[in-house]
Amino acid sequence: MDSEKTLFGHPRGLFVLFFTEMWERFSYYGMRAILFLYLTKSISDGALGLPEDTAGAVYGLYAAAVYLLTLPGGWIADNLLGQKKAIWWGGVCIMIGHAILAIPGSPEIFFSGLAFVAVGTGLLKANISSIVGELYPEGGAKRDAAFSIFYLGINLGSFLGMFIVGYLGEKVGWHYGFGAAAFAMFFGLINFRMNGKYLKGIGDKPTKQAPLTYLYVVIGLLVVAALSVITGLLDSIQLAGAMKYIISGITAAYFFYIGFLDKSLTIVERKRVGVLFILFIAIAVFWSGFEQAATTFTIFADRHTDRDLFGWELPASWFQNANSFYILIFSAPFGALWIWLNKRNLNPSVPVKFGLGLIQLGLGFFIMYLAAERILDGSLAGMGFLTFTYLLHSLGELCISPVGLSSYTKLAPKKYYSQMMGLWFVGASLGNLIAGLFAGNFEEGNVEAMPGLFMEFCIYGVVAGLIMIALYKPIKNWMGGIE
Repeated sequence: MDSEKTLFGHPRGLFVLFFTEMWERFSYYGMRAILFLYLTKSISDGALGLPEDTAGAVYGLYAAAVYLLTLPGGWIADNLLGQKKAIWWGGVCIMIGHAILAIPGSPEIFFSGLAFVAVGTGLLKANISSIVGELYPEGGAKRDAAFSIFYLGINLGSFLGMFIVGYLGEKVGWHYGFGAAAFAMFFGLINFRMNGKYLKGIGDKPTKQAPLTYLYVVIGLLVVAALSVITGLLDSIQLAGAMKYIISGITAAYFFYIGFLDKSLTIVERKRVGVLFILFIAIAVFWSGFEQAATTFTIFADRHTDRDLFGWELPASWFQNANSFYILIFSAPFGALWIWLNKRNLNPSVPVKFGLGLIQLGLGFFIMYLAAERILDGSLAGMGFLTFTYLLHSLGELCISPVGLSSYTKLAPKKYYSQMMGLWFVGASLGNLIAGLFAGNFEEGNVEAMPGLFMEFCIYGVVAGLIMIALYKPIKNWMGGIE
């Protein structure tokens, strides 16, 4: 048994997953750091030169698809491939997608690369975390520690990816950056294949395979969406706008069915479903602002920020790395803070933590409002505006993301456990889609509108946060004793 242990007594399989996820996040966040710039920069700069509204819709559809496809990705693993094969083939799809992005060509070829990355990420991301949990069937503190280590890999990968891919993309050539993302996923696949023996007996192919009806429906919907754009029935902006309402409507109907129509659930379980719906709305609002890091904030960094550092111009994409930096610094202190407050019966309830996170999101946009006011006369804003905004948004993320994920695991009815966890990712999907659409308003010739746009999100965040705090008592009561 000792030979199967490594650092701090954790199974070696944990570190196989750690490095696989690290390289995957390197490729995903690295590519994401330069994606919107590549979409909007002029053709003379070697980019696609799309208008901001079209680029925002394309980015929003891509980012939304990444999270939406975790639902069929999890289904494929549970019913067809098993988690390990789903991770492997997901990584292969991601690598192929980034390789396509690295080849200069038409926009259609580029978009096909994005499609490969989205499908692959849906397969991989949905399953690698579940295998981490399977390594610790006993649960307990060691399992919590394992997820903390795994989370470190996620942030380390994104931190390195944004630096390296961002630099190569902006300073050397866009396709060199995309190529680096492909190599990163290649390294992750090598690690996963060579050290797969440490995951023996975990995440294997299921013995019984389910009917393929669900998969056929998902493929059919994807084909319909693709054909609607290819044939000109809808452009990317119209499709993104339609998807926003489709995702919202289906999600609301799903929550309504579970909370009101499924008579097998108890009153307590139904109230908890109501809490999950409220948290879903809050998380969608949060991500719709937070995920503007890759769109509107990157536009602001590129066009309106003085990036000179000792005579060298920082890549605009590097500012996104502030989030990973702050998460790496503050994750442990935040965890310790909640424990310290809990021992003194001062730990804020879940809706209060959500409210604090949303208020910090809004305050971050107030900082950007001040920055946007500063540039109206043609001046450049200092780097401190974006840096401080990312600080507030990162602290807000620590109040919402881990707390919300934990709450979903506790509040979801057992009958709908996996489906509710999938809806958590749907909230992120909807937020990313809204963030992309919102970025379409930031046209280069319409700088005067920028302060008002940032102020809109400041108000949304603060008001939503205050509502969560004001309603914390009834929401807490609906949680039925779960903290």
